[in-house]
Amino acid sequence: MRSSSPLPRMSRRGRVTIGVLIGVFVLFTLLGWGVQAWTDWLWFSEVDYTEVFRGVLVTRLLLFLGAGLAMAAIVGGNLWLAQRLRPRMRPHSPEQATLERYRMLLGPRLGLWITAVAAVVGLFAGLSAQSRWNQWLLFLHGGDFGVDDPEFGVDVGFYVFQLPFWRFLLGLGFTAVVLALLGALAVHYLFGGVRLQGVGDRMSNAARAHLSTLVAVFVLLKAVAYVLDRRAMLLEYNDGVNVYGAGYADINALLPAKEILAYISVVVAIAIIIFSNAWMRNLVWPGISLALLGVSAVAIGGIYPWAVQTFEVKPSARDKEAPYIQRSIDATRASFGLDITQSSAYSASNLNPPESLATDTSVVPNVRLLDPQLVSETYTQLQQVRGFYDFGPKLDIDRYTLNGATQDYVVGVREINYGELTDQQSNWINRHTVYTHGYGVVAAPANRVVCGGQPFFVSGSLGERSQESCAAPTDLIPASQPRIYYGERMAAGDYAIVGKPSEDANPAEFDRPAGEGGDDGAGPESYYTYTGSGGVEIGSFTRRLLYSIKEQEANFLLSEAVNDNSKLLYVRNPRDRVEKVAPFLTLDGDPYPALVDGRVQWIVDGYTTAATYPYAERVNLQQETTDELTGRGTIQLARENVNYIRNSVKATVDAYDGTVVLYEFDENDPVLKAWNKAFGGDLITPRAEIPPTLAAHFRYPADLFKVQRNLLTRFHVTNPGDFYSGQDFWQVPNVPDAPDSGQKQPPYYLYTQFPGQDAPRFQLTSAVTPNGRQNLAALISGSYQDGRPTLQVLELPDQTAISGPVQVHQRMTNTNATIRQQLNLLSSNQAQVQYGNLLSLPFGNGMLYVEPVYVKSNQQDAYPLLQKVLMSYGDGGSYVVLADNVADGIKQLVEQGKQAAAGNPPPAGGEEPPPEGEEPSPSPSATPSPGDAPPLTGELGAAAERVRAAIIEVRAAQASGDFERYGRALAALDEALTAFQQAQQASGGNGTPSPPAPSGSPSPTG
Repeated sequence: MRSSSPLPRMSRRGRVTIGVLIGVFVLFTLLGWGVQAWTDWLWFSEVDYTEVFRGVLVTRLLLFLGAGLAMAAIVGGNLWLAQRLRPRMRPHSPEQATLERYRMLLGPRLGLWITAVAAVVGLFAGLSAQSRWNQWLLFLHGGDFGVDDPEFGVDVGFYVFQLPFWRFLLGLGFTAVVLALLGALAVHYLFGGVRLQGVGDRMSNAARAHLSTLVAVFVLLKAVAYVLDRRAMLLEYNDGVNVYGAGYADINALLPAKEILAYISVVVAIAIIIFSNAWMRNLVWPGISLALLGVSAVAIGGIYPWAVQTFEVKPSARDKEAPYIQRSIDATRASFGLDITQSSAYSASNLNPPESLATDTSVVPNVRLLDPQLVSETYTQLQQVRGFYDFGPKLDIDRYTLNGATQDYVVGVREINYGELTDQQSNWINRHTVYTHGYGVVAAPANRVVCGGQPFFVSGSLGERSQESCAAPTDLIPASQPRIYYGERMAAGDYAIVGKPSEDANPAEFDRPAGEGGDDGAGPESYYTYTGSGGVEIGSFTRRLLYSIKEQEANFLLSEAVNDNSKLLYVRNPRDRVEKVAPFLTLDGDPYPALVDGRVQWIVDGYTTAATYPYAERVNLQQETTDELTGRGTIQLARENVNYIRNSVKATVDAYDGTVVLYEFDENDPVLKAWNKAFGGDLITPRAEIPPTLAAHFRYPADLFKVQRNLLTRFHVTNPGDFYSGQDFWQVPNVPDAPDSGQKQPPYYLYTQFPGQDAPRFQLTSAVTPNGRQNLAALISGSYQDGRPTLQVLELPDQTAISGPVQVHQRMTNTNATIRQQLNLLSSNQAQVQYGNLLSLPFGNGMLYVEPVYVKSNQQDAYPLLQKVLMSYGDGGSYVVLADNVADGIKQLVEQGKQAAAGNPPPAGGEEPPPEGEEPSPSPSATPSPGDAPPLTGELGAAAERVRAAIIEVRAAQASGDFERYGRALAALDEALTAFQQAQQASGGNGTPSPPAPSGSPSPTG
């Protein structure tokens, strides 16, 4: 009888077509991989980090081959063994008759089918394993931490370097055994070794021995898993007390349970083999053994620990869990570097502004007024020069020493923004060969404004200098090489092709507008040719073809702009560049530029991290570092869960030639040592070789500080009983001027001196409040002292009257009627008020608060100008002033302090007290409305008319878009209001209305 095939036979043309399609797919896939690998090798050769490329590539290939071949051998070998153990004779049954068709199809090419299945399984296993290259390298090269875990006495290095890869291997083993078991079962069933119908045994002896052995191996792997789980318990979350690490029930119930289960698993594995093959030769007792293992796992590993937790721990959790809470506190403080924290009490008991404010030389002169986020627009408008230049959405803070004096500066880099090129400028030639670089670092002192609220630029100005003292006449922070070929505004596709065909050829790269400081003075613009060492040479036809394929751009081959001397500059973002060179580092989201020995260097903070430090708190980096500035010039970190972090590397990227250097910053970090060893031992430049001129610009990294600050809100409590109660926990306040946004207040850099410090420091600072309340709990600052990181916490008393940032902002802007009037005058339908960083400064055993007030017109291309400074001392509401500058504000605060000392404290609502000998005027809320007020005459009428005229001038200045005129108008309005108040007081102030507003404008009353 002729048997029919279960599948139709494919025609020869169909087989050829499929073969061609598969061949083309493989060819293009291999071509893409080849081009990517070749261009990567050229790029790593340019930056001189080929050991990273080679090390990662070789490791991934070896893991792919090793895991893939091992998995393929296990699965394929068991499939082959199953078909070799098939019974020679099979009983006749409808089941076997049905299977015969498939046996006839697979039988002639069974070896090919087994090879194909094994290859597919091996491919996926290899792809999974190659992604664990970082775990494998740490497994090979990791050492000891010199710290033992508190339960087993095992060095922490085992958990960080060894345990992750052991767990991966165990998972790979489980996968291999399960796939082999399922595959072998399918083959045995296909060839009659396992039957569901017919007379006799349902399983042949050979099939039973094969399958039972695989089950026994699975159970043995489970025993190994129980052993590793005992160590991994120190990494689990203890939800009973909201900390990580094994608790009382885990140590006293679950830990011994897992040990017992490991022994039971070994016994069950042996029983399965014996009962299945050597003794009874059936599956009843092996099944019973597996059932007992399952019951034991539930009873010993689940019910017993639950009973201990419920009936023994919960009734007295504070005492039972205290030792384990202490373990978590100690481990967290060690793993996140919180053990360097210096805590001190700060009573902040002085609520009256001291006279020493007026003579201070360490805090008040260094008060930062420029907000890096707000003044970015100002830098762009005043220093942009061309529309395609850009400073980014947020500037950076750094410090420089000029004439022996150190202070902080707001620094911006004038970069090319390819998104701002016009349609004509955006063609391929212009985009990649003409507009190749930015020019200059623009800096301004953070505590000084000029010309109606503008920054005072001391470097980087192009063209003619202002004659109105709006900028320094010469660069006070000069750059010998100001050109910016590598910067934060560079995206992945923003490559540049540089180099001219001969020495006699004209430069093709736009450099900067010519003029004062221009090149040779010829023409309105100057051009330049790149002479740096950076870039990949693409002069040969092979290189041009290679990058034409990589970038999918034919102009690499066709354009005359690409010549024999051309170089290709790509991966131009400093953070991306460091990430490619050091893929094992987690990078800070806020790189910043520094002028070091005349060259612009991007400084990128690199972190080594781990997620398996026993008993340490585990945090999500993205969640912990997100605040108001995230996405506004600060890059959001990946969702990486870590419980160990060190700022172990300070990386630099030269803005001109792209040179990347990885400097060792934490020479005691075992993780960095392991990575350095994994890549030959010379990857990281030793700390001793850091140039002092570069080290002078290192700053405490923002993302690390956010993580540490957030952890300190809980882990500043070191007593386990107090930690359990949670009464002393803190929280990070929301943004003061937008508390309902839910965004956290970012920390801010200051050059100032805190109590306990012997001199001003450049430090990153943040205020925290008690959990669920708004008063101030502590100030946390991070800085470098003698090149070493230090954290300082100034803790205020629990029942302090000092307000937190949100309360201070509300009190300064809402409770004082006079200030409300002035703020209302600053804002209108044609302008808006923007608030800068609210600075909390401890001074004179009290708190000084400073908040810059910017005004931005609604006109097109308008930019914020600093017009006023809100200042407060004490609890944030009693002594409040809105001054033109810090000096005037300090004078007013000191005068209020003197009045209070003389027995005339400020009235409720924060109004300034009248001069001695005069009666206080009623608050504006008590004055009659303009419609009910009598006409103003005499000096009071003249003062009111002056206010009206000043308001009209403010409106006109706003409409004109002339910000210098607007600044003068605001100053005149302030003087007019002061004169009106003096005239009001001189007239007795009884029933006198507020100054009238011009028609069509709102009344200046609050």
